[in-house]
Amino acid sequence: MAEVKPLVLDVDGTFLRTDMLYECFWAGLGKHPIKTLKTAMRYFTRPAKLKSALLEIADIRTDLLPVNQEMKALANKSIAVGRDVVLASASDQQLVARLASDHGLSTRVFASDGETNLKGKAKAKALVDAYGEAGFDYAGDNKADRAIWEHAENALVVGHHDAIVAKLSAMGKTVTEYPNRLHITDLFRAIRPHQWVKNILLLLPMIAAHSFRLDNLFMVLLGMVSFSAAASSIYVVNDLLDLEADRLHPTKCRRPFAQGTVPISVGMGMLVVLGVLAIGLGALLGPAFLAVVVVYIILSLAYSLRLKRMRWVDIAALAGLYTLRVVAGAAASKVDASSFMLIFIFPVFITLGCVKRLTELSLTTTDDNLPGRGYGRQDRGDLLNIAGLGMFFALLIFFLYSFSEQARTLYPSQWVLWIALVPIAAWLFRMVRLGYFGKQDYDPIVFAMKDKRGVGLLLLTLSLMFYAAGLFHQWFGI
Repeated sequence: MAEVKPLVLDVDGTFLRTDMLYECFWAGLGKHPIKTLKTAMRYFTRPAKLKSALLEIADIRTDLLPVNQEMKALANKSIAVGRDVVLASASDQQLVARLASDHGLSTRVFASDGETNLKGKAKAKALVDAYGEAGFDYAGDNKADRAIWEHAENALVVGHHDAIVAKLSAMGKTVTEYPNRLHITDLFRAIRPHQWVKNILLLLPMIAAHSFRLDNLFMVLLGMVSFSAAASSIYVVNDLLDLEADRLHPTKCRRPFAQGTVPISVGMGMLVVLGVLAIGLGALLGPAFLAVVVVYIILSLAYSLRLKRMRWVDIAALAGLYTLRVVAGAAASKVDASSFMLIFIFPVFITLGCVKRLTELSLTTTDDNLPGRGYGRQDRGDLLNIAGLGMFFALLIFFLYSFSEQARTLYPSQWVLWIALVPIAAWLFRMVRLGYFGKQDYDPIVFAMKDKRGVGLLLLTLSLMFYAAGLFHQWFGI
């Protein structure tokens, strides 16, 4: 009986739907950003050493890495008939061995060792030395794998490599293709377009100043596009930094980068394009707006890299990011943002930041701290207290604003502003209550735009303010 030849599987992009080098790089950025960047620059031309050095900075959980289910099924089927399934990868040996153990594959692995980068011809030589010419079948996904396919008996090609498939077939190789498509819907999900609704906050200065000119509106809309691009670039960064935490999360595990439906390398290209778009539009809108965008990006990066893991500081940073959108709206429309308005909205966003954490804690299934965050269920009471203080100060500042010179000018019917405090308080209370009992999604601003009762309260507030300003009489004669 002839000996069954082993099935050799490449790892990155073949057995896995991700790349372990990029996984280690982003895990390192999340834990030790400066050290990781220095290491990447130092060993950029020595990939084998780079991989082992990054692993020393930040280890990754191989059991959480997304698997190509077609390759996994093939591996299981091969093992069931007594075939040896071996991993061969340019990734670091420690990770490859651990991955093989996680999935019950052969303990014999071929991988980079810190000196030799086992890729292309180097991998082909190692496999031929071990199994002989045409002594194995090989599955890969990269152009560099052509050097291995040429020495394998059968070639399993993951992805679209028509030219290589044609050449292998001409050599008499049996080629099996496994298409691995990148779907536009996954790319779209990766930039979280539903989050762009937050940029409606840029309209607040125009509304508060009763400046409804079309040219101002056009500039604010351009500003919203700029902020949407900036925010999406940061969401990509955030998702890449949070890969492990997201995979442990009950719903965030379905995000494209966590699932591996969008490669990390593609995400890195996306964040550069989005960042350039944000800065370009910012420059078009003037130095003041550009400055706000740059500050937003810097604060967002600081939040993603460090601040989100710091108790209470993360909530203040979130409130600051929301407030910057209002400042950006003023810069884009050339409308002076009232200091009272900025002082009012900051505690509102402090409250909503607490709501975000309360929701996450209410929906978690364990008593452990939230992955990548500094809060556990024991903090719900403190978060509720801070949210209550945010509500109180927001309402107090709004009340004090009604006595300001600007308010008397813009809102002649002062008593109507006092009535507007009721729906504002009701909306804030509703948001806190729903967050505390876990009855909203993980982002309070996005939830607020979909919550019909909450939207009703916000529209009632806006109507009362317009009435107090005399705009209804001006527009409709009432």
